[in-house]
Amino acid sequence: MKVNVAVFFGGRSVEHEVSIITAMQAISALDQERYFPVPVYMTKDGLMYSGPGFDAIESYRDVPALLKKGYPVTLARAGGDVVLTRFPVKLFGSAETPIHAALPAVHGANAEDGTVAGLCEAFGLPYAGCDVTASALCMDKAASKAVLAQAGLPVLPCVTASASEYASGADAVIGRIEERFEYPVIVKPNNLGSSVGVSKAGDREALADALDMAFRFTHRVLAEQCLSPMREINCAVLGDSEHAAASVCERPFGGLDFLSYGDKYQSGGAKGGMASAGRELPADIPQEVSERVRKLSVAAFQALDCAGVARVDCMIDDKTGEIYVNELNTIPGSLAFYLWEASGMSFSEQLTGMIKLALARKRRRDALITTIPTNILSGAGAGAKQSKTTK
Repeated sequence: MKVNVAVFFGGRSVEHEVSIITAMQAISALDQERYFPVPVYMTKDGLMYSGPGFDAIESYRDVPALLKKGYPVTLARAGGDVVLTRFPVKLFGSAETPIHAALPAVHGANAEDGTVAGLCEAFGLPYAGCDVTASALCMDKAASKAVLAQAGLPVLPCVTASASEYASGADAVIGRIEERFEYPVIVKPNNLGSSVGVSKAGDREALADALDMAFRFTHRVLAEQCLSPMREINCAVLGDSEHAAASVCERPFGGLDFLSYGDKYQSGGAKGGMASAGRELPADIPQEVSERVRKLSVAAFQALDCAGVARVDCMIDDKTGEIYVNELNTIPGSLAFYLWEASGMSFSEQLTGMIKLALARKRRRDALITTIPTNILSGAGAGAKQSKTTK
């Protein structure tokens, strides 16, 4: 029997469209002999839809028309199974599709940050990729830096600020950043991906502009020293906390100091996603540097208790030769399949491996004790002190 795999994508995220591309690539690559993909499109309003045509990239040229052809859906439990059910339920005909596993293909806040993983956890549905804790931790750039530093891995120090701090004292926030770093500095939203809201500031006025822009996307921002000249070197890691392996390294092309959203996604057309972005693959770097990046990437992946596939972005300071772990993308654009293809693994094989890891994690968790016998409510309402409410 084929395994029905719900592919979740879209969502209330600034990376909504990128997520659609990733999902369409994954649906096309799934091993059709083993798996039956069930597309689950999450609108920007947070509703879930499925139906004919939801597995074709061309359909998303006109989303309102696509939604009219489909139907709203939600997850539910029927007996011991998780099902995708239409609502409102039709009077006649089957309205439920059994779901055996989930493949989140979401990016950014309200999606990749553990939101979709949490939805799957709530229904007991096995899902590919990082769990709630690892997803949320990796999305929080400052928190993940702290964990990596605690693990002894090289990361750049940072200064963070909240929107309320900035609103009540912009000069104080700028002063804290200037005390810590020399110009230029890089300013980032603390919990977004795809370089959304990221900018470089070369002086105080530019720093104020960069902070203003970053705070349009998030309530917390991060600033760190801009390495110049530097090279970004990335690789993907596949596995879990027990066993993980790194792909070959790539050197993405773009700006000299950081890759913009356009560098990543707008250079190769709507179907390409990260797979069509400019890159040197494999990266033209010495073997010992490549091995160092790959070793650091696996160590970072496991320090943050990641699972499935993640892309680890590293930076080389060309002045000192130092290598830093920049950040981990727990659901990378295009699921980083191009890195695994360059390593000798097809996208289909990669997805099969991710789903197997998801099912294995579900078996391990099902073996844990999640409830305990108790009679704590046996006396409820019989002499127990009742709370009073007032209108």
